[in-house]
Amino acid sequence: MQSICPSWKVRLLTLPIIIAVAAWFFVKPVRVILPEAAGVSCLSASVCVDDAARFREANELYAEGLAFVTPLLESIHGRPRVIFCASRACADSFGLGARSAVTLATFGTVIGPGAWKPYYVRHELIHYLQAERLGTLGLLFKPEWFVEGMAYGLSQDPRAPLAEPFESHRRRFLAWHAALVKQTVWQAAEGL
Repeated sequence: MQSICPSWKVRLLTLPIIIAVAAWFFVKPVRVILPEAAGVSCLSASVCVDDAARFREANELYAEGLAFVTPLLESIHGRPRVIFCASRACADSFGLGARSAVTLATFGTVIGPGAWKPYYVRHELIHYLQAERLGTLGLLFKPEWFVEGMAYGLSQDPRAPLAEPFESHRRRFLAWHAALVKQTVWQAAEGL
């Protein structure tokens, strides 16, 4: 059996570094892992902002979101990191594009400039909790009506109707949720 030549060993060892650097530049939501390098200030372990003058507002939204989601679905085990972008430049640096907010598994959440509202933060914390309870890969195999319908339906998003397919997802999830008898939402989700 031949051994791998030293140059191949070096290539194999540098591959993860190359992938990480490429992800940093081309998959911008990955920047939630190290937000300070993307130009925001993390003034607590869980809340980061691009405008320090708005930290108190961001912190209050974060606290309200946790207080809302916990009794509704269960407590979040980790301390999700949420990046509140007050500027479009900040949102763009995390690759939000047309989205108002995004949660990257249990790595963190970015809230865009137009999403500094309780229901947006609740929505994203529900996505965080989904990833925590169902696993990142498990969540990929759940139906969209469940994933998005739960976030829109339970966050008390006041917008009605939502753009399709999100309004249909919300209605379908709420009907499914109302039919649960003794199972928790997480137990019932296992069968989806």
